[in-house]
Amino acid sequence: MMAIYNAKRAAPRGQAKAERIARYGAMRFEEYAEEWKAAQRDLGPASVVHLESLLNIHLLPLLGSRRMNTFDHKVVEGFIQAMERNGIGLAAQANAFDKLKAILLDANRLGLFDVNPVAGVKPPQYDPKRVVIPSLEQLRQIRTADDDRFLLVADLMSGCGMRNGEAFAVDGDNIVADDVYRITEQVNRTTCQYERLKHRRPGEYRDVPLPARVRQTIEWYADKHGTVDGYLLRHPSDPTRTFPHYHIANQWQRIKKAGQIDIPDGMVIYGLRHFFASNCLTHGIHISQGSVVLAIYAE
Repeated sequence: MMAIYNAKRAAPRGQAKAERIARYGAMRFEEYAEEWKAAQRDLGPASVVHLESLLNIHLLPLLGSRRMNTFDHKVVEGFIQAMERNGIGLAAQANAFDKLKAILLDANRLGLFDVNPVAGVKPPQYDPKRVVIPSLEQLRQIRTADDDRFLLVADLMSGCGMRNGEAFAVDGDNIVADDVYRITEQVNRTTCQYERLKHRRPGEYRDVPLPARVRQTIEWYADKHGTVDGYLLRHPSDPTRTFPHYHIANQWQRIKKAGQIDIPDGMVIYGLRHFFASNCLTHGIHISQGSVVLAIYAE
């Protein structure tokens, strides 16, 4: 009697699993990925665009028509090898593999596979380049190497630890104390709109130290160039639009190409932000309280 009871009790669960396997196992990867993507409700607009780019450029062309129940570790290995043959950069390979892994993990939870297809698969080995940070003297040369916009962005990144997009959204009203700036938004590289901060929910902010030199630069720039709805930086040819990411990138390339100032080999524009973090860590001060360290920057 107990065996019959247990069999009846297990039947609905087993039947439900069998129905899932029948439904999703026969589904093509492109269909499954579309359902999976629709469930990623926590992604911001830029993350959605990035996800769609990875799917459309890397995953779907190679795997889109494949039935879900045919995935195994050999298929995943073949996908990685195909990207290698096609000359895809390691960073893109790693991102594409991570998305494939997430989708297949979701399918594995439904019971589609006896063995997880990514189990034991060696992921693409992406090794970011070494961070290169300018010295204080090099920073002094770099910040004045181009126009007023570049100087403002350089000071915000190196003096307050802002990301590029956060600096592009600088607003004079966000100086909440003589030595504190409140970062509330960023210019999104993909959408070119003001959006929530990275790793923050809408409405959340980050208070950062505001060295005297940087506060003076903000005030000087606002007095000289004015503001639009409080924003200091707007599109150079159309003030109704946000400040474009490519503008500073182009300036940085122009500065490097000119070869007139001392820039460390391998330094990228993000090295300005790393300057801030490096100074804080060197002096044993938490990054969120780095104004003491950056007193040297005010000289």
